[in-house]
This record gives sequence, structure tokens and C-alpha cells, in this order.
Amino acid sequence: MSDNKSPEIMDTQKDLFDEKKSTLQKYQEIVVGEKGLFSLIKYELLMTLLSWLPGALGLVLRQKLYRLMLGSMGRGVAIGANVMIRHPKKVHIGDNVVIDDNCVLDAKGESNKGIEIHNGVFVGRGTILTCHNGDIVLEENVNLGFNCVISSLSSIVIKKNHLMAAFCYLVGGDHDSDRTDIPVLQQGRSSKGIMIEENVWLGASVSILDGVTVGRDSIIGAHAVVNKDVPEFAISAGVPAKFMWDRRKGKEHNEILRGDVADQNQPSESISNDE
Repeated sequence: MSDNKSPEIMDTQKDLFDEKKSTLQKYQEIVVGEKGLFSLIKYELLMTLLSWLPGALGLVLRQKLYRLMLGSMGRGVAIGANVMIRHPKKVHIGDNVVIDDNCVLDAKGESNKGIEIHNGVFVGRGTILTCHNGDIVLEENVNLGFNCVISSLSSIVIKKNHLMAAFCYLVGGDHDSDRTDIPVLQQGRSSKGIMIEENVWLGASVSILDGVTVGRDSIIGAHAVVNKDVPEFAISAGVPAKFMWDRRKGKEHNEILRGDVADQNQPSESISNDE
């Protein structure tokens, strides 16, 4: 995973308040992602007329007409109501994909590839996929729960057969904080990216921090904060997340590990006054 430094990473707040650009110019750069009146009109018509439309009629019309503005769109795609799409030409969707209501697909960036959603992916209601000149790849059969946030400043890849419970947070970037004479908000940003290997299960409200690789077939317990690499077939939990045991080992081995972990969490016995 590469280490990208600003100014390659977008500063959306700075771009929004750029006084040298008109409101329309900023809207096209941040939301539409393409210059020209035709691109603006096409985006506005499709989003205004179709994005909110409920029921089967909305699903059918979005399936038929959103391919006019997306980078690519496969067969059997269901996009729910009130899904916000930014930089649609950099959003690529495979076959038999479901994007539930109220999601955000934000592929914004000046030089990034954007968002790739492969075949058989499910994105749960209220989930946000957002790029800051970074890329997001969801491979085959990825299942994202409700209200998750995936924010990429360089690269986030979630490999096939992934199961992510609700309220998970993957942040593929960080704020520089070396200086104390200016606020963190005004300092630079960096990103190493996140890699989630195949067949991983993240419990509810798991946070994965920048620079982490989660090994294949591993399980992360609910509410864990993962700030370092997780080996394959591991079960990890806690804040910060710690290795608990190996899924490939036998029952007796894992029982021993469970006992060791429990012993580590027990408070040490106090020395009696008689000693």
C-alpha cells in the first residue's frame, strides 16, 4: 500500500470555499465530476426525476436509465430510493448488485479511478462509500450492513465473500498532527490504504484504521478498533484489537488460548496482611 501525501489528497472543505470559483463550477467539480452543460443537465434530470422515486417503478427506471450517467452498470442492479451519487462516471457496478435506500456513492477526485462494485454485492441502507481522490473496490459477494462508512484517501480494497455488520467504519487516511502551532484541521493528510482479504467477518461497530491489512478468513469482534495487521484465520477483539485465537486450531488449543486471555484480564491478587 502506498503512502500518499497532500496535495494529492482532496480537501473538500477548502474546495467548497474557494472564492476563485463560482458556485456552479464548484458544484460540477465536486458533485457532477464533469465539465460542460450537457453533463450537468443529464445529471440533474436523472437525479431530480428518479433518485427519490419509491417502489418498483423507481427501481425499474433507475435500472434502465442510471446507466446513462454511470461509468458502467451490469444486469440485475437494484438501486434504492434517495441514493446520492457523486462523480457518477467513476462509479462502476457489476451484475446483481443491490444498493439499498439512502446510501452515498461518492467517487470524487481529480486523478482517482473511483468506486468499483463487483458482482453480487449488497450495500445496506444508509451506508456511505466516499473517496477523497482515493479508490474503493468491493469484490464479488461483499455484504455491507446498515450505516457503515468507508472513506478512502488512497485505496481501500474489500475482497470477495466479505461480511460487514452494521455501523462499521473504515478510514483509509489520517491527519498530520506534528505541529502544535496550528490546528490539526489546517495540517496535511496522509494515507497508506486498507486491505481486507477474502472471507472476513467484521462484527458490529468495528473500526479499521489506515494502513491495516486484515488477513483472510479472520473474524473481528464487535466494537473492536483495529490499528495493526490481523493474521489470517485469526479471531481478534478489543480496543485496540488483540489476537485471541486461530480458527484453524483444534478445540483444545483454542480452549487453552481462551483461558490464557481470561487470566490476563483478571486483576492480580493482592498480598494479604499476614504475609
